[in-house]
Amino acid sequence: MAEVKTRRKRGGGRAGNAERRGSGAIEQMPWNPPINTDRPTEPLTEEGIAAIHDGTMRILEEIGIEILNPEALEVFRASGGCTINGENVRMGRDFVMEQIALAPEEFTITPRNPARAITLGGKHLNFGNVSSPPSYWDMELGRKVTGTREMCANFLKLSQYFNCIHFVGGYPVEPQDIHASIRHLDVLYDKLTLTDKVAHAYCLGRERVEDVMEMVRIAGGHSDEEFEASPKMYSNINSTSPLKHDYPMLDGWMRLARRNQGLVVTPFTLAGAMAPVTMAGAVAQSLAEGLIAVVLAQLIRPGVGCAIGTFTSNVDMKSGAPAFGTPEYMRATQMTGQMARFYKLPMRASGVCAANVPDGQAVWETSNSLWSGVQSGAHMIYHAAGWLEGGLIASPEKFVMDCEILQQIQRYMDPMITATGPDEIATEAVREVGDQGHFFGIQHTQDRYTTAFYQPFLSDWRNFEAWEAAGSVWTAQRAHQVYKDILAEFEAPPMDEAVREELEAFVARRKAEGGAPTDF
Repeated sequence: MAEVKTRRKRGGGRAGNAERRGSGAIEQMPWNPPINTDRPTEPLTEEGIAAIHDGTMRILEEIGIEILNPEALEVFRASGGCTINGENVRMGRDFVMEQIALAPEEFTITPRNPARAITLGGKHLNFGNVSSPPSYWDMELGRKVTGTREMCANFLKLSQYFNCIHFVGGYPVEPQDIHASIRHLDVLYDKLTLTDKVAHAYCLGRERVEDVMEMVRIAGGHSDEEFEASPKMYSNINSTSPLKHDYPMLDGWMRLARRNQGLVVTPFTLAGAMAPVTMAGAVAQSLAEGLIAVVLAQLIRPGVGCAIGTFTSNVDMKSGAPAFGTPEYMRATQMTGQMARFYKLPMRASGVCAANVPDGQAVWETSNSLWSGVQSGAHMIYHAAGWLEGGLIASPEKFVMDCEILQQIQRYMDPMITATGPDEIATEAVREVGDQGHFFGIQHTQDRYTTAFYQPFLSDWRNFEAWEAAGSVWTAQRAHQVYKDILAEFEAPPMDEAVREELEAFVARRKAEGGAPTDF
């Protein structure tokens, strides 16, 4: 652990930045992470919840999970509540429920700009950018290419610019022009200087996790004690389905748990391939793989914030390819939401699709997956903007198109829409118009015409003739121009020069030391 350092006093007015609606490129909605006012969709009966819980517990009690990390095995062994045979760990349901009850139902993650804090739990809803695709596609190139640091930085700029993006996940596109041993240093430097939102660390070995925690600590001006007092960042790990957790991810998970940082576990279970073909079976397996990680975190630091994630979908049984935004995906997400509430854990979902370009398929599959996250009561929706080809491609046009959907979801949650006071019932306005004339010109309408309805920044509501006269520009083409306009006017959020210099010095030192190993 780094030596204790004192907090730096910093100016900059970043809190004001959080309310900025955007300038020349688009007029967007202000920063305002939604409160999900709807009752969640609950496809499971009480008997169904009990059945999936029983299946989950039977997997943990009778079958077990392979834990490929010796240190984690020792933590489980020392707990006295587990049966360990080689790398296989089994545990009774009473022990599981006792441990996960220690995790909070709600926790807040605070980045270097406190005005950008996000809360996981309750009715809070937060959207994040696309994370981890190795490839990139945009309309100007017209082809799929390998990701670079410049492409990655451009996505970070989009992530900062759009107020409907509330946290910044992993690499928006993998910058493969940077050697893997130092990639995390350059990308985290870009992330912490180009954005002031909640940041993520990959659990890929000791050095990467420790480096990112130190960089986030520096960027926030925190002492070690201040950093560990509450979450300032988070990580998401995936199990290796079926029924395994690997060495590097558990290593990072435990390091973050010790320092009280946010933890999200998301098994990637594809029904029919890596999990049973039935969605109930796939959800039960996913929960078992996730809950054992929550238990591990609580054994290390009781009370550390943990969220349970779902990435349960199905495969195309003709080709074996993953499918996303399907009816099965939507129901599995909603079912997992019910189970997350049963276990009293915050939940993560995803905004995903299998489409290869930003076309109609991309929109309907992404919209299905986003709305299933909303309906499930998810608190954190990953990959909400920019995802294509099942997570293999990041696209700026798709990012912009998805942000139109996210803004509409945010507007849908606006309590003003469902207000029912006298001004909203508008009896006097109805009386004024009567059965003659129209409502366009009356004062009641004039007082509200700028705020009454959602105003899109990308959708084109003109009729065909007007659209044709304006150049017949299709949605993805408009999105490409918005992307270019945003990059042209982008301004990074303020950062004190002393903090920037300390980050630069840390990155330079760690590069000189060789960065992180590339094998695990």
